[in-house]
Amino acid sequence: MDANDGVFAVKAARKTIESEVIGASPEIEFPTSFDEPRGVFVTINTYPEGALRGCIGYPAPVYPLKDALVFSAQSACHDPRFPRLTDREANNCTVEVTILTPPTLLEADKEDLPNNIVIGRDGLMIQFGRRTGLLLPQVPVEYGWDPVEFLEQLCLKANLPIDAWKLSGAEIYSFSGQIFHETSPHGDVTEG
Repeated sequence: MDANDGVFAVKAARKTIESEVIGASPEIEFPTSFDEPRGVFVTINTYPEGALRGCIGYPAPVYPLKDALVFSAQSACHDPRFPRLTDREANNCTVEVTILTPPTLLEADKEDLPNNIVIGRDGLMIQFGRRTGLLLPQVPVEYGWDPVEFLEQLCLKANLPIDAWKLSGAEIYSFSGQIFHETSPHGDVTEG
């Protein structure tokens, strides 16, 4: 995805969020580049603190990007970890969009799994029985985690024991993502 599409994605997510908090439908004319199915996450952060306020998305490319982006932005306003986002809050938050590559199963031996993870490049998803969890590539960077801590936190996100990634039934997937975010509420959009 090029920088212009990334800027458009953030502005479309912002417009969707602002419409959602007032109970309206967003009117967005997407370029054809948004017709391709892609995984995407929309993150809402407080400003200037940068605290998480909502983050919802689709890890797999099951919908065209335009649909997944709108669904994710609408859902991020209702992230069950937080109260419903208000109009006032939305105007004082920053919006971030992470466009994902399809998840790929990591085939390494469990003991060698941490050596196959690159912090800052890889996002991770775990699937163990009916439990799943996902952490975006930027999360371990923000918290200063090494690959083992990243795997442990991934397990906790899925409500699994901290070392569940070592179990034979656990499947670990990696993916990467292009991250585009506002530098301030309604501000410039940058990549990275």
